[in-house]
Amino acid sequence: MILIITPEWIVPNETDRINQMFQEGLDLLHIRKPWISRNEMIEFLTQIDETFHSQLVLHTYYDLGKQFTISRFHFREIDRQEEMYKTFVKENTISTSVHDITTYNTLDKEWEYAFISPFFPSISKKGYGLDSTIKEEIKHRNNPDVKLIALGGIDQGNIPEVLESNVDGAALLGAIWESEEPLKVFKKCRNVLMS
Repeated sequence: MILIITPEWIVPNETDRINQMFQEGLDLLHIRKPWISRNEMIEFLTQIDETFHSQLVLHTYYDLGKQFTISRFHFREIDRQEEMYKTFVKENTISTSVHDITTYNTLDKEWEYAFISPFFPSISKKGYGLDSTIKEEIKHRNNPDVKLIALGGIDQGNIPEVLESNVDGAALLGAIWESEEPLKVFKKCRNVLMS
């Protein structure tokens, strides 16, 4: 499974590229835009082809899910700890983030998957993840109920190593959005997954 996380701000031609990536087999798109307004979010969602709305995951403005037929919601670690997700569990699909395997191993099966990061030093956040031990920690995975998605520093060069480790998929951010050709990078990563 390959997921893409949006950049925090809206970038030129972003929704056109998103629609193209969905047409090329993108599994899920995490819309993580903490700094945009509600109206900007509505405009953004309107520009994504309706046929792909079931593959969108909201990180904010969860109430827009009903309006756009979105039933996937992501909750940050702090939101999980404060149980903000509880009202969403029944009819929706929820995901979260963790930063160590011990926390991941304690997640209940109400979570479909969790991001674990940083897998490699981050592409988009310079200097973040340089001392990460996540790759080694994954050997201690023992949660059979929640899928594990690697995040952080993943690109077309190292995605084979990610997919050979004990994870269920990879999330891409910097490799896509800091590239001159996001669609080409996505297709290369997807081809690795399919081979």
